[in-house]
Amino acid sequence: MLPLESIHRVSGVSEKYSYVRYAWWEDVDIEALARELEERFTLRRLDTPGVTRYEISIYQNTRQEILVKADTLKAYISRFRATMFQREPAPFTGRDLELRARLMEVYPRNRPSPAPWMISHETPFDVAEKEGA
Repeated sequence: MLPLESIHRVSGVSEKYSYVRYAWWEDVDIEALARELEERFTLRRLDTPGVTRYEISIYQNTRQEILVKADTLKAYISRFRATMFQREPAPFTGRDLELRARLMEVYPRNRPSPAPWMISHETPFDVAEKEGA
């Protein structure tokens, strides 16, 4: 993983942040992760269609998603993927950095499989200066 200093820009946020991270071998227990994250962040469980006995889908058990919101950073988390994004370009706050760091730990990969394609690249970002610094 790149050090934080090499990822963020020195001046001026010009584009919205987006980055997709993956977990490969073990599904993430997103209910446990949600309980952990709801102490610091706002969470919303997304409604997904329920499984029926008539449905034939290998992805039935992967539909559950939770939207996690920090200050400017938001993320959709699922059993195998975290999609981090911003609605508007803005410097990251301390809470944004905290959410990003935790999701980078839980979802350690930048591509959906060990195959060497479909690599997700992180958008450069600024970090807001602390008040009084």
